[in-house]
Amino acid sequence: MTTALITGATAGIGAAFARRLAKDGRDLVLVARDTARLEAAATDLGETYGVKVETLTADLATEAGIAAVEERLGEAERPVDILVNNAGFGHKGAFLAVPVEEELTMVKVHVEAVLRLTTAAIPGMKARGFGGIVNVASVAAFLPRGTYGASKAWVVSFTQGAARDLAGSGVRLLALCPGFTRTEFHERAGMGTSNIPAWSWLSAERVVDDALRDLARNRTLSVPGKRYQALVTLARLLPPGRLGGVSSKAARTYRD
Repeated sequence: MTTALITGATAGIGAAFARRLAKDGRDLVLVARDTARLEAAATDLGETYGVKVETLTADLATEAGIAAVEERLGEAERPVDILVNNAGFGHKGAFLAVPVEEELTMVKVHVEAVLRLTTAAIPGMKARGFGGIVNVASVAAFLPRGTYGASKAWVVSFTQGAARDLAGSGVRLLALCPGFTRTEFHERAGMGTSNIPAWSWLSAERVVDDALRDLARNRTLSVPGKRYQALVTLARLLPPGRLGGVSSKAARTYRD
């Protein structure tokens, strides 16, 4: 039986990945900051799907948190075959309205943690000739909007470059770029959602289904929803800054 490790696993897309992978019969390692929520999720998933569920309390904004997950990924006797780098957060304010310390924390979680955990997972996957890594980015990666969009653009570029370098190894990498997804993100960040049209929302389950399908097809980029696929295509064709009509909230979309 394969094992999947998911960061940001207690809510939103992370929780949807946990449910789907458990339903598929995979054992889980759930990573998040809240021990109580981790334990509750582990009990529910284990009882519902009959899989083994391990928890690891770790804050990926800290050196200790990243190192703890790196160590777990490197355990050869308990291999992790699927890694989902989902943890992250968003800012309500625009650039310069957010303290630089918070911007640096975002870079640590969205960039450094993704780089280090991906690096920690790959050697074992290569040795076994099998593995999958999903790095959760956002459509904001294609819509320049400060540190959030820049960090997610890095995730996309890094993932696709690493996938190219690992071609033929049996290790697949996918950058997942959803648009607005119903999660706790907006409430946590203090963002209002009343002006977001109903048609623009995706369910976390839809996002996960699309991601796992695209990973199985050995694609390196997954953009759930035809409307968001069209938006990304347009963003790639137009010069930077020409999509000024796109909501800045859409560009800072994040799901945990």
